[in-house]
Amino acid sequence: MSLTTPPIAAKKPHVETHHGIDVSDDYAWLRDPGYPVVTNPEVLAHLNAENVWFEQRMAPQKRQIDALFTEMRGRIKEADSSVPQKDGNFRYWIEFEQGAEYKKWWRQPIEGGPDQLILDEVALAAGLDYFRLGALAVSPSGRFMAYSTDQDGSERYTIRFRDLSGTLADWGGSEVPGTIGGGVWGADESAVLYSLCDENWRHRTILLHRIGSDPASDVTIYHEPDEGFSCAVVLGAQERWIIIQTGDHDSSEVRLIPAADPLAAPILVKARQPGIEYEVDLHGETLFIHTNDTHENFRLATAPLANPGAWTTLIEGSDEFYLTGFDLFRDFYVIDGRVRGLDRIEVRYYDDPARIEPIEFPEASFSAGLGENSEWAMETLRLSYESMVSPASVIDYDVAAQTFETLKVQEIPSGYDAALYTTQRLEIAARDGTLIPVSLVERKDRKPGGPLHLYGYGAYGIAIDPGFSTTRLSLVDRGFVYAIAHIRGGDDLGRAWYKAGKLEQRCNTFTDFVDVAKGLIELGLTQAGRISISGGSAGGELMGAVINSDPDLWGAVAAHVPFVDVLATMLDPNLPLTPGEWPEWGNPIEDKAAFDLIRSYSPYDQVSAQAYPPLLVTAGLNDPRVTYWEPAKWVARLRELKTDQNELLFKTNMGAGHGGKSGRFEGLKETAEEFAFILWQLGLKP
Repeated sequence: MSLTTPPIAAKKPHVETHHGIDVSDDYAWLRDPGYPVVTNPEVLAHLNAENVWFEQRMAPQKRQIDALFTEMRGRIKEADSSVPQKDGNFRYWIEFEQGAEYKKWWRQPIEGGPDQLILDEVALAAGLDYFRLGALAVSPSGRFMAYSTDQDGSERYTIRFRDLSGTLADWGGSEVPGTIGGGVWGADESAVLYSLCDENWRHRTILLHRIGSDPASDVTIYHEPDEGFSCAVVLGAQERWIIIQTGDHDSSEVRLIPAADPLAAPILVKARQPGIEYEVDLHGETLFIHTNDTHENFRLATAPLANPGAWTTLIEGSDEFYLTGFDLFRDFYVIDGRVRGLDRIEVRYYDDPARIEPIEFPEASFSAGLGENSEWAMETLRLSYESMVSPASVIDYDVAAQTFETLKVQEIPSGYDAALYTTQRLEIAARDGTLIPVSLVERKDRKPGGPLHLYGYGAYGIAIDPGFSTTRLSLVDRGFVYAIAHIRGGDDLGRAWYKAGKLEQRCNTFTDFVDVAKGLIELGLTQAGRISISGGSAGGELMGAVINSDPDLWGAVAAHVPFVDVLATMLDPNLPLTPGEWPEWGNPIEDKAAFDLIRSYSPYDQVSAQAYPPLLVTAGLNDPRVTYWEPAKWVARLRELKTDQNELLFKTNMGAGHGGKSGRFEGLKETAEEFAFILWQLGLKP
């Protein structure tokens, strides 16, 4: 199949009326009515034609793509392993073999003995176009293991079980399909609790599965009646309690079950309240509660297990310190947070609330956090650390001595000299005067005014950390500044930062991104038309909004699995995520003001007859988060209305989902395609 012109989707009139307003959608037919199974021949033919057009237009860039892929792969230590971590009677670690796409999971008895391969992802993925491990959980004694896998990107995981004391073969017939991925063992190791996906990919039910039994006989432990709430199950730090967490983007509720009696009636900690979020863990008979009930930046409270709703403040909420979480250990606890957008970790003590020991890090801008700390009686904490110029490090922190030991620094086989690069954190004023943080990395020998790549997300209260990336170097070494705009909608600067980019204030996210770009131009770092931008999912929505509002700023745009059909998605309560998303975006079904606002910025609804920058769009056919037809419809409308001759390429991964292709090198190939597209469109030499 060869094409001489871009695929043009058929227009099939379709009109829906909401709040007395007709909404026309000529490309609604691209949604297969049988989704999540896509079999409609016309839909598949159109997606395949777009893929053919993508391959044809990118074919002249193959040499560049191959060169980029080779250099990106050259920065990965192919034969690599993690630092072993003790958990119970074993040390656990993972290994990549030379050339392998997937990991192998190993352990060794503490008392000595041969290494034991407990899971071989390479073997499990053999012959599959897609493979992803969801979770792996070893039972308390270390004898049994539950693990989950996804083989098509739909994020519907099948849990399987192994007796690690035997042949390591999966138990025949003992598998649980259609789960969200994780599982928690009961104390007697006879059963696992898990969260089940329904037909709409909503996970509102926690069940108990007896190992070796038919999943049809699994016992419902909890079912969430609210369509907008999701359920998850985790194990408390002391492993005495199983914690059922339910919530949406605005409210939450927690129940406790004794691990020794998982069929016991769950204990409700505190009934849900609109706008109140909380999470809990236990130290002995005391609950620790992380909640935003008195301050939007959260406080830490305690309560007796006998009266779990009686919360007493342990750490007050603060405008300066954003308390993002906590971890409990036998002799101390750790709190995580951010101050002015930078990570902060503190060790605190149960018997001396005034004793506070911050863990200090050397750089002015960095990303740091707790690594894998599996045991209750930890004396040395495993930490992770990186910055935009410092490769990822694994560090042990001796709590009593307050000393560091670096166990591993990410190796870059093809070479990396941090002295060649510089990073900084700027603040650029948005149009309303708010200062937006921007993290930058560039080579010290870069000439001013050259190309710049700007990345953004800005949704769901997700902060974008200023971490290290080996793939990013392929742009930076070609003269780019790489910038991260910490725009409102994320929680980089606290909960108020998140709230200032959601619901009625959603458009701040888009204008912040535009204003950062203009500010970088004013600083002489780049020029209009020499900026490439990228974002995925809600960050893809950002891409769609800013090319509608300020198309002349951008020289190339990559929008991955973009959430661009916001209005239609929020109007459809039958889609997987919609009810749970209303607290984030608004409910346009019931609220005309929300309808009007979403329609005013929804990228698909705001496509107009104007010139657009060069655009690369991706989708996953099996994506349950951003359904494939959103980018497909968007591209179709752009092809219809745009007045320019710039490239518009659309690629659908026909056997993958939200995260693109699986495997550590297959994903690199897609990044190489994106960077080759950017270099091509900006007219830069390889």
